[in-house]
Amino acid sequence: MKKTIKLMCLLLVFVMTITLFSGCGKSEETKTEGVLNFFNWTEYMPESVLTAFEKEYKIKVNYTTYSSNEEMLNKIKTGEKGMYDLTIASDYMVDTMRTTGLLEKFDNTVVTNIGNIDPQYTKMYFDETGEYAVPYMISNAILCYNKAKIPGGIKSINDIFDSKYKNSIVMLDDIRMVMGLSALSLGYSVNETDPAKVAKMKDKLVSLKPNIKLFDSDSPKTSMISGETSIGFMWCAEVALAMAENPDIVPVYPEEGISLMIDNFVIPAGAKNKKNAELFINFILRPEISKMVSAEYPYVNPNKAAYDILPDSYKNNPASNPPAEALKKGQLVKNLGDNAKLYDDVWTEFKNS
Repeated sequence: MKKTIKLMCLLLVFVMTITLFSGCGKSEETKTEGVLNFFNWTEYMPESVLTAFEKEYKIKVNYTTYSSNEEMLNKIKTGEKGMYDLTIASDYMVDTMRTTGLLEKFDNTVVTNIGNIDPQYTKMYFDETGEYAVPYMISNAILCYNKAKIPGGIKSINDIFDSKYKNSIVMLDDIRMVMGLSALSLGYSVNETDPAKVAKMKDKLVSLKPNIKLFDSDSPKTSMISGETSIGFMWCAEVALAMAENPDIVPVYPEEGISLMIDNFVIPAGAKNKKNAELFINFILRPEISKMVSAEYPYVNPNKAAYDILPDSYKNNPASNPPAEALKKGQLVKNLGDNAKLYDDVWTEFKNS
């Protein structure tokens, strides 16, 4: 009898031990079950930041990229609803997506670090209630040139149309930025929709085509650093990174002005992991995390708390921080509504010319 009791006790201990370890395994597995499907621009989020988020929250980030707002919109409209939990959209695209029911409101009880954003960049025309968009970075597109190859420099957008710069330009492959460049060269609004003026914008772009060596929105700095191109129309951070690698690169804020885009975190309608998206947004808004982003991708940072701790090397970089006069001349890119087709048609004709 004693042997039977002893055997039963040993069996009970064995079962409890197995259960205990099995339970621990399930608990650990539960911690790592969370996912975040994040759709972002290329060259726009440091791997170190994604890793830090995954480590802290035990949420796996499935990260995929796109090269333009239009590519992102098309993927979200044509793909399975809920395939992405988080993406980044520029101001005009936020407006487009919000007004067509493609966005979810974010929970400000989770995104509590929104107060770190400079108030001038919140509740703007594309999200007046501040419920759909959280500013991430400001992505101006500016000119730059290689002073070793162009000692006289350039000051105006119209300078780059000179035939002596044939096959010398790397150009963003971005419809609104390039159309805006043409509009500014003619003295028009970057949101011009008058058909006669848009036709002139097309003609101006077609005349520039022989000077364009390549289109590149992902890493235009590469051809400027190597010397393959001598003029660039690039994202401001790409110019800053090119300057760090090649001291002959000079940023230019043309006298005609620049196009301004405020890029924002948004949550696509039907997101399956909305809370995880909100946790990620709040994580990025921490000053020290936002600083990590700017260290690798030095765009204009709207996070005031982060800006205060950024180094002088960032603050004094003219590509990352436009002069006040340049910002004053800048024009925000806006949603064109049905008139967007005018631009689409011009873009197609220009690219095929």
